[in-house]
Amino acid sequence: MELFPPLPLEEWNETKQTLHRFEQIVGKVRLQHSSRRNHWWNVPYHLTGRGITTRPMGMADGNPVFTVDFDFVSHLLVASNLEGDQVSFPLPGNSVASFYLRLQSALDSLGVDGSIRHAHPFDLPDSGRLFVEDHAHAVYVPEHATRFWRILSQVNLVLEEFSAGFSGKVSPVHHFWHTFDIAVTRFSPHPVPQPESAGPVVREAYSREVVSSGFWFGDDAVPEPCFYSYTAPEPEGITGRGLVPPSAEWVESGHGHLALLRYAQARKAPDPRATVLEFLESAYRAGAEPAGWDIGALACPGGVTDPYLSGR
Repeated sequence: MELFPPLPLEEWNETKQTLHRFEQIVGKVRLQHSSRRNHWWNVPYHLTGRGITTRPMGMADGNPVFTVDFDFVSHLLVASNLEGDQVSFPLPGNSVASFYLRLQSALDSLGVDGSIRHAHPFDLPDSGRLFVEDHAHAVYVPEHATRFWRILSQVNLVLEEFSAGFSGKVSPVHHFWHTFDIAVTRFSPHPVPQPESAGPVVREAYSREVVSSGFWFGDDAVPEPCFYSYTAPEPEGITGRGLVPPSAEWVESGHGHLALLRYAQARKAPDPRATVLEFLESAYRAGAEPAGWDIGALACPGGVTDPYLSGR
């Protein structure tokens, strides 16, 4: 199978917009029925051999243990519980409204209270519209959804490989339903005081210094898929530090900057995987070195910290 197959945003944007909202609905179920973890690690999706999963949840909140999976091979939404009961329905042919109602019915049949707070999109242009009222987003092209998952799966493994080189606190590699990206975040032990006005999402996510690295499929600001990295808080002069390969660049984003390697550029490289890993490492060093992180002490080449194997 081709590494990093093409998926131009304009080709599949309607499916992306629908699927993003499907994911937000199930993601809000996960948010409500999972035990909270630091930096919201309980909330994102993880990859499976056929799609993405919420992982098991429930029990602590009085619900049965249950899981919700997106199957992007057979194009099904699959909900199951620990008793072995399973309910599924096709992803194609649904609007956001019908998907929401069918999910509620599926969870109810499993004995799960599937009601969610704030049953509307988070941080999307139509955030004022309830899911149950959204009949506009209803495009789901199976071919595009499958290619999305295949790319997500390939990027997942590249990020896992990158993650292995860091021995400090690091997040899982996970797919966020908020921003529709996949990311892994490295943390320093240094706390970052966040003002109350920053809001609960930011205060929890950025309570420590971080370098976050990932991939997203394009949006209105950058209408093409890209690998990215950012450092928060951003050290002074970060945009003056070099990135690898030379085609990578710094772009303004909010109050800071993103290191970007455009997907199309990575695909053209003689060794796309190695190129992405070099980019991620250069962006990590560009942020972590001026922030004072002990790069050498935090390194674990090949995922090894055993001193007898690492040669230390």
